[in-house]
Order: sequence, then structure tokens, then C-alpha cells
Amino acid sequence: MSAGFLDTNVLLYGFTADDHRQPEAMRLIRAGCVISVQCLNECAFVARRKLRMTWAEIADPLAIIVQLSRPVMPVTIDLHRLGIHLAERYTLSVYDGMIAAAAVIAGCDILYSEDMHHGLFIDGRVRIVNPFAPA
Repeated sequence: MSAGFLDTNVLLYGFTADDHRQPEAMRLIRAGCVISVQCLNECAFVARRKLRMTWAEIADPLAIIVQLSRPVMPVTIDLHRLGIHLAERYTLSVYDGMIAAAAVIAGCDILYSEDMHHGLFIDGRVRIVNPFAPA
């Protein structure tokens, strides 16, 4: 079985000490899941804009995420093309399509996301799982 892929929202809960989802998010981050450069960019954006973190406060968590991730998927033209296709096919946002495409290209079995369609099977390869859903 391959590593899981972490959506941006899971990474962000790892930043948020006062959120009840942080322990599970940190467990997944420490497990060495796959992420993409897009996830890092989205984390930085949300951390600055919504969480009001300084660049100094953002740098260490992002560095830890990069260090623990295996691998960090680049955004390529092939990923972009597949992401557009998946967004159309599964009625995803463009950004979620890119995350799903990165998970497919990385060969992941699971894409952990709180806000995508829990249980959806993408491209016959990747199942979306909400790690915070009640058991």
C-alpha cells in the first residue's frame, strides 16, 4: 500500500493548536504522507490571511511538513491537464482537481481531505477519506 496524500485542510489543522482536529492531523503529517507544492502554497496563503500568522510563524511548520513528506509533488503541465480533467469529471473545484491529480500521479491509494467528497473513488485509484469523520 502506498502513502496517503494530505489535502491542504489537513495540513492547516496541524498548524492550529486550539483545534480538536490537530492531533489526527499531526498523526497523518508525522506518518510521512505525500503532499504537493500547491498544498504548501495554499497553507502559506491561509496561514497569513485567515490565521494571521507572521512569515516567521509559518516558516517552521512548513519546513517540518516538507521534511516529513514523501515526496512533495511538483506542479507540472501533466498534473495540470489531469487536474482539469478530474475537476470536470468529478465536479471538483479546479484546485481540488489539482490535489486529486497529484495524488493519482504519486500513486497514492488514499487522499485525506475534510472538504472533498468522502468515499469518492478518483480515477479508479484514489479514495477520498475524511480523517475527521466520526467512525
